[in-house]
Amino acid sequence: MFDGVAARYDIMNDLLSFGQTKAWRKVATGIIAPKKGMKILDIAAGTGSSSRPLADAGAEVIPADFSQGMLDAGKKRHPDLKFTLADALKLPFKNDEFDVTTISFGLRNTTDVHKALEEALRVTKADGRIVVVEFSHPTNPIFRNLYMKYLMGLLPKVARKLSSNPDAYIYLAQSIQAWPNQVLLAEKLSQAGWKNIAWQNLTFGIVAIHIGYKESK
Repeated sequence: MFDGVAARYDIMNDLLSFGQTKAWRKVATGIIAPKKGMKILDIAAGTGSSSRPLADAGAEVIPADFSQGMLDAGKKRHPDLKFTLADALKLPFKNDEFDVTTISFGLRNTTDVHKALEEALRVTKADGRIVVVEFSHPTNPIFRNLYMKYLMGLLPKVARKLSSNPDAYIYLAQSIQAWPNQVLLAEKLSQAGWKNIAWQNLTFGIVAIHIGYKESK
């Protein structure tokens, strides 16, 4: 499915989010605080739009994704990045290899969230962090109702007009609606072994950034 939307994926995301993806990415980059000497694994990196600012700040970044189509599109746009074909449930990396693992808008697309979070923990160094950027649940009931109407009503209609694969965006809307809220995702992180879980809501809770730490040995 993602192979089929790779060419226009970033453009469609910007359109359907009314340009908010860039702002969300900027906040996430600030939380990760990339710098020279830091090694970061960007899981479900797609075309590398989340990896680019991390690399530009001097960090060593590996954009990893399960979709070859996404990787191919990313290599054309960012030939200097080390795009790697990888399954989030069985990462091809050593234990304790990365200072930070991050995943943006990809965790809900895995078939086993617990396993994906455990794998991220395995490849993260002691005292390292995970930064999960994912759609969540708006905290205001009135705004949440309006958002869900857009998500399940208007978004699929817009996708049908603008995308060559509208079914992919209908799936994405459904997956967002079914995704756990902020508290439940924090519990999933804790169950996978991450410690000191915290989160920050963006755009009234449409998106939440969760941060967790790997315990010292």
